Amino acid sequence: MNIVGVTSCIAGLAHTPMAAKSLEKEGGRLGHQIKIEQQGAMGIMNRITDDDIQAADFVLIAADRTIEEEERFAGKVIIRVKIGQCVSHASDVITKCVSAVEARLNK
Repeated sequence: MNIVGVTSCIAGLAHTPMAAKSLEKEGGRLGHQIKIEQQGAMGIMNRITDDDIQAADFVLIAADRTIEEEERFAGKVIIRVKIGQCVSHASDVITKCVSAVEARLNK
């Protein structure tokens, strides 16, 4: 699947990049195309483009706060999880999200 996402923690210093790296690493390992935008103390890094969004099967938001510019994802399936889950269990998070989206598509 083609996945885009946003990570953002309250402080935006540690969990934001850790979760992004973990999701990208595990997503690739599982055979998915994945791009994760980070919203933190340094601003927005690895910004998701309109083309990225159009190509995505779903949007994964791993955040403990409201993210910026969420309106970009209007019309897309959005799955929200706590950022901490992605730091230590990214593979499980991605697998569950993909299963949920596939089930939704097969209805």
